[in-house]
Amino acid sequence: MSVFVIGVGRQESIRSVIAVGEAELRRTQGIPRQVTGRTDTVEFVAKRGAFKGDFETFVLSVLDTDKSVDAFKKTAGELGPVCLVTAEDGWVRVMCPPRGSNDYAGARAAMDALSRQIRIPEVWRFEGDKYRVDPVSVELIFQAMVQYKASDAHLSPGDPPIFRVDNQARRSELMEPLSGAQIMAVIKEISPEKDWEEFLVHKQSSFSFHQVGIGYARVSCFLKSGVPHLTFRYLPETIPSFEDLRIPTDTMVELAGLHRGLLLVTGMTGSGKTTTAAALVDWINTNKCLHILTIESPVEYVHRNKKSIISQRTMGIDVLTFNEGVYGALRHDPDVIVIGEMRDPDTIRSAINAAATGHLVISTLHANSASEVVNRIVSFFDPVERDLVKLQLRDCLKCVICQRLVPKRGGGRIPALEIMFNDIKPIADGIIDGDTDNIRIGMQQTVSHSFLFETYLMNLFKQGLIDVEVAREYATEVSVFNQMHMGTYSIPRLDSIKAGHH
Repeated sequence: MSVFVIGVGRQESIRSVIAVGEAELRRTQGIPRQVTGRTDTVEFVAKRGAFKGDFETFVLSVLDTDKSVDAFKKTAGELGPVCLVTAEDGWVRVMCPPRGSNDYAGARAAMDALSRQIRIPEVWRFEGDKYRVDPVSVELIFQAMVQYKASDAHLSPGDPPIFRVDNQARRSELMEPLSGAQIMAVIKEISPEKDWEEFLVHKQSSFSFHQVGIGYARVSCFLKSGVPHLTFRYLPETIPSFEDLRIPTDTMVELAGLHRGLLLVTGMTGSGKTTTAAALVDWINTNKCLHILTIESPVEYVHRNKKSIISQRTMGIDVLTFNEGVYGALRHDPDVIVIGEMRDPDTIRSAINAAATGHLVISTLHANSASEVVNRIVSFFDPVERDLVKLQLRDCLKCVICQRLVPKRGGGRIPALEIMFNDIKPIADGIIDGDTDNIRIGMQQTVSHSFLFETYLMNLFKQGLIDVEVAREYATEVSVFNQMHMGTYSIPRLDSIKAGHH
């Protein structure tokens, strides 16, 4: 276990020093039943039989250097049966209580009395021991995620499992705080050998885990202050339908029916874009006779062959990079190519090329609104390439779905969508120009099938699914939503785009 160097300040008692060290060890490594503290002149070992409550037994050692230790020796001798005094290698050691005694209250009082006879150092080296080592049930973690309807579970030393429910972190009241040793054991237990080696070498790793009968998880593990942390992102075994997700079925079926082009599902972390993309793939798999090829890091939702053949490849195991996977996919006779995430210029370039050669390419991207996606993509490239990329996007980008999960009235969350169809010239021109404002104006024209977050949030409010305060909070432009709410909003005219060009 790690040694922590901590400045404790001026303390009147060794037991106060122990409390400071125990709090730091608890926060970083879990709850110890033994705490050791060392300085050049004073050392201690404090032990207890349980993971809570006061420490019960103490060994306090003071360097026997000069007459300043005489008062310490005298007090230790006067404590009689409560303490056992020994001298060894230039140190005076006091054990409170001696072996065979259980006078723990007397031992604590003795420690306070002895503390008054020495100068207590301000900087200590702390080390913990005797942490929890009993096995953690991964199945129980999964069952709790299902029971709490949690999107994630976090295992962090010093805390019980923490579940993310409706985007709020909630500590389990039914499980004990975990130690770093327990979490390390879980990581070793559930990780494939390659990922375990990666974790040991690079101090972080990500992989997929299947708890049969309950679900899958995207697992992420890493070190913080030298101790392990572990996160499960829960994914059900059954892929949710459009109806399950409460997203517009007609629109999603139309998108899933595309034969070629680039279809992007975007949003911020935790917005549900991976689930929406999986629902699109599952609809294709259920209703069309095609070859669907996915490249993911790691594979998240697991698809089974239905009407379609589906080939899921894990980056790092089945293929080295997204770019190589997409490039190689063109030789594997795919109809649909699914890229887990567009995260670098090579992957984006490959995705655009695949979409331009007659394939349907579905991918995800981090973005806060549909209208800003073009500039988000273009920003990955050097300035000399950007005009070409915008030209290619104008020709191959079919649709951008942007998603936010918003608190639902009565509890839970519901997706709010913004969809940009590249279906009218003003939007195509906005893509070429990289003009987010003009794309947004084009999206509001009645001749386009596109719609804004504000429109969707207004509909959710009218249906009684969300509160008006929530709608305002999640709107891109609050002023637009307020005008819609009051019935005073008017769609910007197309000539305002032209005016912008002059």
